[in-house]
Amino acid sequence: MINITKINVIWLWKAGLPLAAHIAKKWIEVIWIDIDQKRCNFINEWWNPIPEEAWLSELLEKHWGKELFATSNYTKTKEGNVFIVIVPLFIDAHNNPDYSIVDVVTKSIGQNLKSWDSVIFETTFPPTTTETRLKNILEKESGMTEWKDFYLGYSPERIMTWVSLSRFEEFPKVIWWVSEKSSKIVHDIYSKFIPNLNKVKNSKTAEYIKVIEWCYRDTNIALANELYKIAEELEIDFYEAREFANHQFCDVHTPSTWVWGHCIPVYPHFLIKKMEEANKESYRTLLNTSRNVNEDMINYWAEKIVLKALEINKPLKEVIILVKWITYRKWVKELYHSRNLALAKLLKRKWLNLKVYDEMYNKNEIKELGFEYWEKWDIEFDCFNLELK
Repeated sequence: MINITKINVIWLWKAGLPLAAHIAKKWIEVIWIDIDQKRCNFINEWWNPIPEEAWLSELLEKHWGKELFATSNYTKTKEGNVFIVIVPLFIDAHNNPDYSIVDVVTKSIGQNLKSWDSVIFETTFPPTTTETRLKNILEKESGMTEWKDFYLGYSPERIMTWVSLSRFEEFPKVIWWVSEKSSKIVHDIYSKFIPNLNKVKNSKTAEYIKVIEWCYRDTNIALANELYKIAEELEIDFYEAREFANHQFCDVHTPSTWVWGHCIPVYPHFLIKKMEEANKESYRTLLNTSRNVNEDMINYWAEKIVLKALEINKPLKEVIILVKWITYRKWVKELYHSRNLALAKLLKRKWLNLKVYDEMYNKNEIKELGFEYWEKWDIEFDCFNLELK
């Protein structure tokens, strides 16, 4: 088995912190690297930035200052011999992968890499990213060669925010390594803190596995949204039909405004862009259509809400429209690509009497987002989290 001195987990926040805490739980020392030194200082002073994450506070209290330490200083990584990288990969305004953060972090690792160190990426990437782009950066910055001087692997994170720690123990973990020389090393590292490991043939397969999980979700949600609109047009109770349509071999999802967060709205574009680059436009028709269907749902609901408001016997500006829940999902204080937030902004632009409520945000935070806070939340809401009054 490999002798691990310390593990460097790079990037703090919602994915990196639970991983670092889980590793520390196995009595392995962890240096947690984040670019924000102020945030590192808070954490080293026993402050948990994501208290909604189940069991995280207890682990931090037990291991901070012992097995777990946070810093923004990359030279500290020289104390460890394993790098686990879990930085975010976003898309730009044209839906292209934005590698700016990933590249900067990879360069910093390369500049601090020692002989026989191991680098394992957990970020969700377009297939081939690890064994081409990132391998090249590491070799260029370190002056070393993978397989000869250091080890390189990939293992996509498969957690679910709010219950991340339980997923490490219960959910299968996909792993891959660049060369056979890296194979035993990468496997030995993860076997120290992950019980269920599944090795795949190559990095692009491991990267592809994570991406297609979310393509599957996006496409099925798009189908549900389209079926709902058809049912409305035909004056059919969609929810009654869904109840009896679903069985062992059929699982029609629930329609909604939402396909948001860091995963579903982002990852299908990785494959869409790959097929565009390969001049295989017809290979990404369904993925592209699903993205368009889901992105356009805020326009559908906005029109539906305005028409419903017009049925109420009072001036339109006096009809209170309440948007409940603008966060990523319950217990997760995150607004990245929030479709309910986008819907609220769209309704506000229509000069409607709009209120917003979310139990994760207080009155001042809602006001800073540009909305009027609504405290009366004890109302029965319908399927799209809005109430007309």
